[in-house]
Amino acid sequence: MKFLTLLARNRLALGGGVVMALVVLLALVTPILPLADPDVTDTARRFLPPFSEGALLGTDHLGRDLLSRLLWGTRLSLAVGFAAAISAATIGAAIGIVAGYFGGWLDNVVMRGVDMLMAFPYILLALAIVAALGPGLMNALIAVAAVNVPFFARNIRGITVGLAHREFVDAARLSGLSDTRIILSEVLPNVVPVIVIAMSTTVGWMILETAGLSFLGLGSQPPQADLGSMLGEARAALISHPHTSIVPGAMILIVVMSINLLGDGVRDALDPRLKSGALSRPRAATLVERKGPVPASEGRGLLEVQDLRTEFHVGPRTYRAVGGVSLHVEQGECLGIIGESGSGKSVTALSVMGLVASPPGVITGGAVRVEGEDMIGTPYRRLRDLRGRKVAYIFQDPLATLHPLYRVGDQLVEAIRAHRPIGRAEGRAKAIELLEAVRIPNAAKRISDYPHELSGGMRQRIGIAMALANDPDVIIADEPTTALDVTVQAQILSLLDDLRRSRGLAIVFITHDFGVVAQLCDRVAVMYAGRIVEEGPTASILETPCHPYTARLMACVPELGEGRRRLEAIPGLPPAVDKLPPGCAFADRCAKARAECRQGEIALSRAGPRAVRCLYPETPVMEAAQ
Repeated sequence: MKFLTLLARNRLALGGGVVMALVVLLALVTPILPLADPDVTDTARRFLPPFSEGALLGTDHLGRDLLSRLLWGTRLSLAVGFAAAISAATIGAAIGIVAGYFGGWLDNVVMRGVDMLMAFPYILLALAIVAALGPGLMNALIAVAAVNVPFFARNIRGITVGLAHREFVDAARLSGLSDTRIILSEVLPNVVPVIVIAMSTTVGWMILETAGLSFLGLGSQPPQADLGSMLGEARAALISHPHTSIVPGAMILIVVMSINLLGDGVRDALDPRLKSGALSRPRAATLVERKGPVPASEGRGLLEVQDLRTEFHVGPRTYRAVGGVSLHVEQGECLGIIGESGSGKSVTALSVMGLVASPPGVITGGAVRVEGEDMIGTPYRRLRDLRGRKVAYIFQDPLATLHPLYRVGDQLVEAIRAHRPIGRAEGRAKAIELLEAVRIPNAAKRISDYPHELSGGMRQRIGIAMALANDPDVIIADEPTTALDVTVQAQILSLLDDLRRSRGLAIVFITHDFGVVAQLCDRVAVMYAGRIVEEGPTASILETPCHPYTARLMACVPELGEGRRRLEAIPGLPPAVDKLPPGCAFADRCAKARAECRQGEIALSRAGPRAVRCLYPETPVMEAAQ
């Protein structure tokens, strides 16, 4: 059902599918339609024009009914094309899976044979096969399937090589499964979508190849008709009676175009990376569609976020990932944003930079001001200038963000050149200076390394160096220590803290670890279901949490040296942001919830530096602020 929904959203694919369904339906019902015999000749009625009595599409050079021959020929062409596609996909996939899974000498022998087949021009190879087997529709099918086997074998072999040494395949081997069982139960299910996609995009080409052989007289033999043989027979009368060529030619165009459009839609709908968004390329900056007035600046902090709202529009659903977030950070200050996975922390940070993918992401309200300038809705050229120079971003996984084919020094220089011209020697010196600033030993040598040659901690330091390349005022660090071990995590946190103090940076640090918050952050904002539920100085919140969610989060953290203590857990799951309940989003998981907690908007109450969004807090906000 999900597949059909995604396919229907692509209008071109939907149109192609509808047309193809009509063509297939016509081909299926052809035997029961009241049509003239397609092979009966009547020279007295030769070359009748379209819409003649008893001949809707006219007749050919032998007086045969073109409508009847068209429908029967379409039926035959579709059957041969789909049969060739299925045969080529089955044989090619089998070859590719075996070669990719076993590797070694078997892979070399099999794939060198495939390479030899691919070295021949495909049409010459098809002609050679038909010449060896003799003219005929079945031999044409064999030839078309044979020349397309290498295409499937190459594609599937590449996918299988990547799967053969994955952890789930190794686990299957350790469990004692045979190679045959592993191929059928572990490898094949992961390859089937690729096979389907390849078939959907090549079946139209195979119909064309079959028609081409029939056009040359090597496929369907008289009196049997397919679309290619009809074109071949009509070429002599192309000038005097063009309708005899236009009728089969138009059908070939309709069939191939509809199959190709449908194939593109199938490819997109089966791609799991596109299931969460639209089927088009994301914009360079997040789409902005403010539904209300722009909030006036309050002049609070170097970075000021006011009532920020970000939604994801996926089909008929609207996911309110960020539902009115307001926060600020001063120069030299570190603000921590903490919450469970899915609470909206990263979407908030990406919205600040305009990096939320559109479609499906849309910023629907609020303002993000850097030194008083609103970044939301600003022209892309200006936004690109602000990114990196005023506000920089440290991503969670540097291995995914660093380009694997470029040296780290070149990537650092590229980040600088995006904002100002810099010479080769000056760029190298600046890259070395940045690596030394993030405490990478032997920096002069390391700038020539590729990302895969560095450890996780080193790559994260490179990410920090790239963020510092243009001396920004604000750095947003999106869980930069999550994938690192404890020792390296401590080093990265110490590095960020030293850089903040030495350079006067403002840091927004996103995490789900209260230990990190306690070590690095001056203030902390707790997020739940896309909203700030508590905010205040770190020490104050750690000592006296007000919101029940904050208290439960802190209770989930194990403490060393405290003896045996039951590890707490928050019951239930966060609410789906496309169906947020009225009132407090945490009410269904809160032991203190009452009826009024589920009714109406709950405001963020402030008292001094503390703020809490709760009617019955653990500690009154006025008391916690003292």
